[in-house]
Order: sequence, then C-alpha cells, then structure tokens
Amino acid sequence: MRCRWGKVVDLNFQKVEITSVYLTRSPATRAVWLAAMIFMAVAYTGCSSTNSYVPFSPDLSDYQIASTEIEEPLVDEGPDLDASITPAPLTVEDVDIAEFTDLTLEQTVKTALSNSRVLRDLGGRVLDAPQVVATTYDPAITETDPRFGVEGALSAFDPNFYANGFHQKNDRAVNNAVTAFGTQMLQQDAAFMQYGLDKRAVTGAELGIRQITGYDANNAPGNRFPSAWDTRIEANVRQPLLLGAGVEFNRIAGPQFPPGTGSTATLPRLPYGSRFNGVMLARIDEDVSLADFEESVIKFISNVENAYWDLYFSYRNLHSRIAARDAALETWRRVKALNLAGRVGGEEENEAQAQEQYYRFEEAVQDALSGRLVEGTRDNNGSRGGTFRGLEGIQVAERRMRLLMGLPLSDGTLLRPIDEPPVAEVIFDWETIKSEALARRVELRRQRWQVKRRMLELEATNKFLLPRLDALGTYRFRGFGKDLMGQHEGVNGQFNNAWGNLGSGDYQEWELGMEFAVPLGHRRANAAVKNAELALARDRAILHEQEREVVHDLSNSVGEVKRSQASVKTTFNRRLAAKREFEVLQDKFEKENITDLDRVLDAQRRFAEADTAHYKARVEYALGLKNLFYAEGTLLEHNQIYLSEGPWPQAAYCDAEERSQSRVHNLEDLQKTYSDPVVSRGPYGQVSRFAEVLPEDCEPEISEPVAVPPGPDDSDGVEVWFDEEFDGESEDAVGLFEVN
Repeated sequence: MRCRWGKVVDLNFQKVEITSVYLTRSPATRAVWLAAMIFMAVAYTGCSSTNSYVPFSPDLSDYQIASTEIEEPLVDEGPDLDASITPAPLTVEDVDIAEFTDLTLEQTVKTALSNSRVLRDLGGRVLDAPQVVATTYDPAITETDPRFGVEGALSAFDPNFYANGFHQKNDRAVNNAVTAFGTQMLQQDAAFMQYGLDKRAVTGAELGIRQITGYDANNAPGNRFPSAWDTRIEANVRQPLLLGAGVEFNRIAGPQFPPGTGSTATLPRLPYGSRFNGVMLARIDEDVSLADFEESVIKFISNVENAYWDLYFSYRNLHSRIAARDAALETWRRVKALNLAGRVGGEEENEAQAQEQYYRFEEAVQDALSGRLVEGTRDNNGSRGGTFRGLEGIQVAERRMRLLMGLPLSDGTLLRPIDEPPVAEVIFDWETIKSEALARRVELRRQRWQVKRRMLELEATNKFLLPRLDALGTYRFRGFGKDLMGQHEGVNGQFNNAWGNLGSGDYQEWELGMEFAVPLGHRRANAAVKNAELALARDRAILHEQEREVVHDLSNSVGEVKRSQASVKTTFNRRLAAKREFEVLQDKFEKENITDLDRVLDAQRRFAEADTAHYKARVEYALGLKNLFYAEGTLLEHNQIYLSEGPWPQAAYCDAEERSQSRVHNLEDLQKTYSDPVVSRGPYGQVSRFAEVLPEDCEPEISEPVAVPPGPDDSDGVEVWFDEEFDGESEDAVGLFEVN
C-alpha cells in the first residue's frame, strides 16, 4: 500500500485531507485498509475544537479583535439603590446649612452595626482587596464549607446507599469445553443486580449490608435448570485494631479510607501539610473564624469611634477658626478706620498686616469646613486602636462617618456629634487590666485555638506510626431456585424459587479474618510526627510573643492615657491664659491704649491655637481610653455589644441530649468509660466581673457605658481631678456655624 496524506491547520480549526490513496492488494485487504484510514481521519479531526471546516484565511483581524476585547460580565445585580440616588455632596461653597442630625456615640455605634453586612474600613480595602474584607457571612461560609466545615467532616460518617444492575447476552465459541460449562458453543443470558448500604462508624469500623441477585440461562449440559436465580444477603464489618481505630482518632483525623476501599493493598497516607479533616478540627476552624469575625467587629467599632471623635474635633476646630477669623476681621476694620482718619496705628503696613491675618484665618475656616483628603484616625496608624490625627474638615469627616455608619453619603444635612469627651481622670489597676488583656484579647484566643489544633494533629499523627491491623467478618444467607419468586409449575421442592430458598435459612456462610500491613521504616510517618512537633512548637512560640505584644500595647495605651490626661489639664490652663491675654490686648487696642498691632494679631493666633489644642487633647484623651479598652480586650463590652452563634441543627441538640443522659456522672466511671479529649474550656465569658449580668429574657438597654475596674485601694476606681485654675468649664456642643 502507498498513500500520501496532508493536514491543513487554520488557528483552532484542524482538517485532515487525504490527497491520494493507491491500493495494490486484494479487495478484502483494500477494504480493511480503507476503513482504517477513514477511522484515522475521523478520529484526528474529532480532536479539534470544532468539526466544521473553515477555509484558511491570512486575515487575523477578527480573531485579534475578539481575543483582546475587555468584556462586561453578565450578572443580574444592578447598582445599589442608595448609591445610585445619592445627591451631590456638600462642598465649601455650601455654607448656608441650617439642618443638622445630632448623634450620640451610642446611636452612632448602634446605627453602624445595624447597617453593616460588610464591616467597613477607612483603608479602601473593599475596592483594592475585596477578598480580605470581613462580612457577617464569613463565619457561616466557614461552617458550610463542603470540604473542611463541620458538616463536610460529618458527611464522612453518613450512610451510603448504592444500587446497580447489568444484563449480558453472550454467544461465543470456546476451545475448551470445561471453561464453558461442558459446551464449546456457549449461549448465555446473564443478569446481575445488587443494592446495599455502607456506613462508617466513629470507631473507624466499616459496616455494610447488601442484597445480590444473579440470573443465568445457558446451554451447559450439566445444568439442573435451563435458567436459574441465585440470591444472597450478606453483612460485613471491618474494624481497625491499630491504625485507624478509636473514636478520638477518627474525630481528629477523619476516616482514612473511603467506604468500601479499606484494604491492606494500600495503607492510608498522611494528608499534605497534615491537613486532617476530622470533625473536631473542623469545629476549631469555626471557632477561629468566629475569632476572626470578632476581631473585625472590634476594629470596626474602634474605627466608628475614631470617626465620631474626628468629626467632633472638626466642629470644634471650625468653631475656633471662625472665632479667630471674626476677631481678625474686627481688627482689620478698626485699623482701616484709623487709616482713614489718619491716626496713629492706621499706617498702610498695619492695615496690610491685619488684612493678611484675616485672609489667613479665612483660609483656615475653609479648610476646617471642607477638609483635605488625607488619612484620618484609623486602626493601626501608629497604635493598634488608632492614633488621633485631627487633620480633617467637617465635610470630609462627616462623609467618612456616613460611610462607616452605612448611611446615604449625602442627604443635604450634616451629622453632628453631641457627646462631649470625658474630662474625669480614670485610674486603672495595672495588674487587673494586664490579667484581663491576657485572658480576653481575641488574638490570643485565636492563637490558642491554633495551638490546640496543632496538639490534636500531633496526637493523630503519632497514630500513623502504628501498623495496619484489621479484623474482618462476613455473614451471608444464600438462596437458589428456578424462579426468583412465586411457585413454578412442574418444579417441586426447595429450589422452586430463590426467595423461598433464601427464607428457609438452609444455606448460611460466614467468614472471619485478619489483615495486616506495615510500611518498613515508617519514613513518611516519622517525618510527619517531627513536622507536627515543629508546627506545635512554632505556634506556641508565636502565642508567647503575642502575649508580649499584648502587654506592650497595653503599656502604650496606659502611657497615652496618662499623657493625654496631663495634656488636657495643661492645654486648658494654656487656653485660659491665652484667652485672658487676647481679651486684655484687644480691650486696650480698642481703647487706643496700645499701638503695637503685632502683639494683638499674635494674641489672636495663639488663642485660636490654644483653643484648638485643648479640644485636640480632650479628643486624644477620649481615644486613649477607647484604645485602652481595645488593648484590654473589653471594647465590645464597654459599648454593650455581645456576639453569639446562631442555632445549630435540631439533630445536634437531640444528639447532645442523648449523650448527656448516657454519660456516667461518677468521676471514676467517667474516666473509664468516656475518653474523648477535652478541646474547649466552655463558653467564652464576654461579660467581665465589672459588668452587670443581664437577665436572659431581657434586651440590654443602651446607657452610658461605665467599665472602670477598681483600684488597689478598693475604691470605686474613678477619681475626678481639678486644680486651682481648672473649674470644669465645658462649652456646649457647637451650634450652627456661619461663614459670612
């Protein structure tokens, strides 16, 4: 045979073209070779991405356009309604604002939590890294993970029902009559059907029961019946005695064999990275996800408070700037009047100097009203809870607070804080708050869960040093008959039908056995044990370092509280002195008792700076207390926020009740009969010893939060300070501002 063939390739389209074929053998041979060539052509063409032939064209423009286009995804989700109907924002030109929405800190926190399926932050991660943004769905996603969630781990113990059936028609000639039941021309109709149930027990045992039915009709001369039915019901069990045995191991590592494959032909292999899939580890993963969620809530509440006090300071800063601008305007007008009258103090340079002072404060008013797009106070910008950065204007700070609260970003009104920063000195006992921080910080609790996971993984990994030794047992009832069921005419006796013969119980079989296998050297298992030990040592070292970091954060917070306390007192006294100097010089200037304009203008500036510095110190003190609660791990409690898991499936409660009733309450018997490892210390107490325990049927009322531990002298822990110049003066919340 001689043949030539060619291939034409056009991008993703392939075609085999047989150009010429010369056949020189017999017609039968030519037919065979022709069929083979056709099969090859069809098979080769079928490997391409399409079976249609497109003529080759050197023009690639259509392909290049289609392959380089940026396409829009087809989804049903439209733009968010609140975002799409947001009106134009307020700007520096919108100065005639007469509507405000007054908010307390508690109202702000409550609104933010009510509107937050996504726990927002001020770092733009929702746009830059949406995969790491925390949401209220995250714990549920972890729980429902089909691979590593609790339900996924429990599914390994679910019963497995299976059924199958086959029918065969055999017609063959055989060389050896013995292999064909005494005939060399075998003709046979055969059928096979089975159904059964497999179950993995928590002890590692494989339990199974199945019913098998076979039908055979053939022309073998030695048959009792031309056709017959064979049926059997059998139960089997495989119980590991060493590797894979025990409730504890299976709850940690999970079953190491799928149902029906547990044989010594293949030993169980350690999962990569010791990623076991037991229900206990799955539950730890859920607890870790809850700790992650709690940490996100803490950061969210911290940022809400940061935004609240940023906005408060913005109002105070604007109030100071407006007062300074108005004073500068009045000074400019007086110097202008002196200039027009030709009197001393009204020189041109003095007027220009007063004018420059006015426009300097006017610029400051505009900045304090609108603000610049710079980073405000947020977590981890110096301290873990957030270091105060009073650089924002009202409109920028107000929009940021709306973003965190989940409110429309603009509605024609301005949010206005009405709570005042605290001025009372709060004294904390160091040993008490240190113990609280080491016990309550969510980061430490999460790492302790990780250490517990490593301990359980090491415990399960040590089991792989054992050989595989399984005990096997099978018990079987058999039945045979001319028919499957019913009475067949002409056939009497016990083999009339297979089901009747099975029910008689005359034919029973059983089997007991042992299987053993062991990898010589245990190289993988020894390496896994060493790896698990190192992983446990690593996580323990990280836990100890985290504890040092927590104490470091707490030390910084205590130091910042003390510093801001002293700063509040100092800046208040500075403000009083600057105000007194400004009023005296302003009065003398108005009465023309002095002509030194520099001193008047300088006093205006220093009074405005002192006023701003005082309220900045008060806000820093408020944030310092908040950051101390953050470092102590009691910020949620301080804001009366409590987290709880949703209900479990009803079957879990029923199972827990049954287990509780079946346990022996005597300690000695309990140690003998119940060997499950202790994983959890019990529910985490979110209410500290300083807070009032609420009745179970009552909703917590929102009130002024007080969470001050008593000092070493058993006092109430709160000391109000004052000095000879501080009289507790606190101006009312800022009212409507005017810029005219």
